[in-house]
Amino acid sequence: MHVRSGWGALAALVAAGTALLTGCQSAPGDGAGAEGGADGRGAESPTAPRPSGYGAVFLAVDECSSFGRTSFTEVSCASERAAARVVARHDGTVRDGPRCPATTDFVLHISEQRPSSDEDGDGAVPRGYACMRHLQPPHPGDPGGGGGPRTIVGDCVYDLGDGRVRETACDGSGRREPEFEVTKAVGTRSDCPASTALYVRLGGTTPVGCARPV
Repeated sequence: MHVRSGWGALAALVAAGTALLTGCQSAPGDGAGAEGGADGRGAESPTAPRPSGYGAVFLAVDECSSFGRTSFTEVSCASERAAARVVARHDGTVRDGPRCPATTDFVLHISEQRPSSDEDGDGAVPRGYACMRHLQPPHPGDPGGGGGPRTIVGDCVYDLGDGRVRETACDGSGRREPEFEVTKAVGTRSDCPASTALYVRLGGTTPVGCARPV
């Protein structure tokens, strides 16, 4: 990794997990306010922050960011401005790179920059993304939390119509009441229990989520 704190424009992607209802993709959770497309990616909300200069590598694992209305900047995790911690950091894009940990709250995208020089001399800061976890609750990426970039066992969804669903908090604190809960992750639909009423696309090694009415 050679992303340096002096460069890099940052864009925030507050994406919820992707869910599939009879062949259609779900949207992110209520907090994201954006609907997932057929390729499983949530809509991006670009921002224009500037790195703060804290740390040798911009948003490395275990480093922290502040929150702003239009930007995120790297700060000391001991700072009163610190709001979220990096739990995983990868070059490239979310589509082509490793998946974020299951309980990631949101993803920050770092756009590619080509400054005149940098410390390793190649004149480039690569595109990348940071998987973020809030320092304090609530955690939308937790099971049933109603958000996060992934849909996992314990998450709940509601019907949007036209074969689409959207994630929402299982405790009913979201804008919509939950209608289904993902109770199991399996390899194929045939592995789901008989009580399954909805099949949710999870991805990974167990890509099918078995969901029941709540």
